Amino acid sequence: MPKKLQDFLVDEEKLAHISNVERKKYLQKLKIVKHLFLNGNTSNAEICSRFNVSLPTSMSLLNQMIEDGIVSKTGRGKSEGGRKPDLYGMQEHSFFVLSIHIERFRIKLTIIDNNHGIVKESILTSEISPDSNIVDLLFEQAEKLLKSAKIKMSDLMGVGISMPGLVSAEAGKNFTYYLSEQEPESLKVRFEKKFKKPVVILNDAKSACLAEFRFGLARDKSNVLVISMDWGIGLGIIMGGRMHSGESGFAGEFGHIPMTEDGLLCHCGKRGCLETEASGLALVRKTKEGLKAGQTSVLNNLSQEEMDKLEPEVIIDAANKGDQFAINVLSEIGIKLGKGIAILIQIFNPELVILEGKIAEAKQFITTPIHQSMNTYCMMQLKDRTRIELSELGPNSSLFGGTIAVMDNIFKDQVALVKSYIN
Repeated sequence: MPKKLQDFLVDEEKLAHISNVERKKYLQKLKIVKHLFLNGNTSNAEICSRFNVSLPTSMSLLNQMIEDGIVSKTGRGKSEGGRKPDLYGMQEHSFFVLSIHIERFRIKLTIIDNNHGIVKESILTSEISPDSNIVDLLFEQAEKLLKSAKIKMSDLMGVGISMPGLVSAEAGKNFTYYLSEQEPESLKVRFEKKFKKPVVILNDAKSACLAEFRFGLARDKSNVLVISMDWGIGLGIIMGGRMHSGESGFAGEFGHIPMTEDGLLCHCGKRGCLETEASGLALVRKTKEGLKAGQTSVLNNLSQEEMDKLEPEVIIDAANKGDQFAINVLSEIGIKLGKGIAILIQIFNPELVILEGKIAEAKQFITTPIHQSMNTYCMMQLKDRTRIELSELGPNSSLFGGTIAVMDNIFKDQVALVKSYIN
């Protein structure tokens, strides 16, 4: 039975009873474990290069972690003229993280392991609301999910929760939904008291951006914008090889930039926000308005109940089947979105813009009008140096981002603790 990561991590009592040499050795192991978690299977030579250690030292550390049950050989890498190198990765199911993604009308709970595999998941229909008792609700659903997966709460390293709204990860609060600034305890503290685990809450777009930054299209890139196109519109910013959250953690409220004079009232309280014209909510609203006005579409065959619960995926599916009305509505959304992206490009001058989320699944039906709009509104010198690409992480990017955020905090705290004991 592999040893769990919880057993591998140290506390102050253990650090006080080991030598300075052992502390330094543990710090090297910890850095290797984090590298394997973020990068997957790695050769001994790659570890030597990454951490500037000798081959014998690296091999010794890897062998010790194999004995600990944290690391295992995972196969052979590509040969560069000689013997194929052994590859090393984290032992399967060394640890688990509960990652939760809250959308406007549903909640997805997943148990994700150390190799980024989804062990178990469940979906709960629930409309986001300031009055929701979200802490108790998620705890109850998590207990059911863990039981079905035959995993104990004690096996979890922590809980990552991504959600829409004005979220400050540092303050642990969502200023749009759930607990307000006037509450005596932050949302993060409430969750940690209930789960008795480290909890990270973060904006859904920033969570998706984190996943792209660590092992998506933004990996190893310096200047990237990640645009989440779901029911709402969010933005993750990578500049100078670092993610930027702003002074209060609110940077990236792209969807709430006013784009239409005297436009529709947005749920944020302002009028004419981009989100009212170029989001999943706008797509569904415009589709319903068009059908009610007599537009011809396969969507006219939907029942009243299906129309009441209409989601962007249904409209995108109709477009993929050649429905011209659905294609036209997506094109209208894309034109508005492209205008907003043109503004971002002229402000940030990124090398890459990644589109992710429900609306990104429309592929060419959304990217083509975005490019057309950018041709109109963006300076060619900037536009021609910016690539627009669709995310390759699939629909679970925010869930993976939540897992990464939890483990980043745990590794960061461990490194700080060990360094404080090294003489």
